[in-house]
Amino acid sequence: MSEYFEQFRKRFTRSVIRTSGAEIVTTVGGSGPPLLLMHGNPFTHLSWHKIAPRLADEFTVVCTDLRGYGDSSKPKGGSAHEEYSFRAMAQDQIEVMQALGFDRFHAAGHDRGARVLHRLCLDHGDKVLKAAFLDMLPQHHLLNHITLRWCRFSWHWSFMAQDYPTPETMMGANPEFFIRRKLSKTAEGTAFFGPEALQEYIRCIRNPDTIHAMCEDYRATFGIDLEMDTADHNAGRRVRNPTLILWGAHGGVGRNHKAAEVWAEYATRIVRAATVPSGHYLQEECPDETYAELRGFFA
Repeated sequence: MSEYFEQFRKRFTRSVIRTSGAEIVTTVGGSGPPLLLMHGNPFTHLSWHKIAPRLADEFTVVCTDLRGYGDSSKPKGGSAHEEYSFRAMAQDQIEVMQALGFDRFHAAGHDRGARVLHRLCLDHGDKVLKAAFLDMLPQHHLLNHITLRWCRFSWHWSFMAQDYPTPETMMGANPEFFIRRKLSKTAEGTAFFGPEALQEYIRCIRNPDTIHAMCEDYRATFGIDLEMDTADHNAGRRVRNPTLILWGAHGGVGRNHKAAEVWAEYATRIVRAATVPSGHYLQEECPDETYAELRGFFA
């Protein structure tokens, strides 16, 4: 067992918390101010296993499996895929933190988890002390500024958003191939992922219900989520919490976009905008630098 994984298993206690819409796998470790960490696609709470134990030296760290992911429950989706909207996912996280006794808390999200955090700040901004967004640009910007580079790099967005059962059938034919192909965004492939964590990601995606939930997540993004985001943007609603924007210098965000300029249209209190020497998977590719940025911001 790797040292990172062993430390996470030793320091974090796992439970399942029932919210109004799902059952959410929740792990908690450490003591101090509460800090919620939310993973991306196609991961689980274990995407934080390289840095969560260190953050737990100063914070009460809460890592969850988003609804539909990992071993959290997997609602059907709804006629408008509303059960996988970022609003529904954000509500889960609010209720998880309330169940743990935290009415206000720090929060960080990577990838899809950062999109949940974006909606959480818009819907429940008074609950979030500080917000850190890792390697994510708001989908309202991306879907209104589609480029050839973005389409080639983020091919899975439009693929997974296709109508049921097309992506489910194709992904389900060889789930391990799909997840390894999706994660291999650089020449390193999946080499930097913790072996135990990677095996958990593969285990979870072998569940057809997980595949369906992931597809519903992307279907919601192109529909109900974009509708909410457009209405909020047109109304002038922005993230007003103290904000950290962090991205990988070698990932799609770093290579293809001016992240700080984009985020300036969506957040009014950007405390820091910075890069780390990684691709998309910051906390797994360069955990030391990512930990230092998060610790410095939240502390």
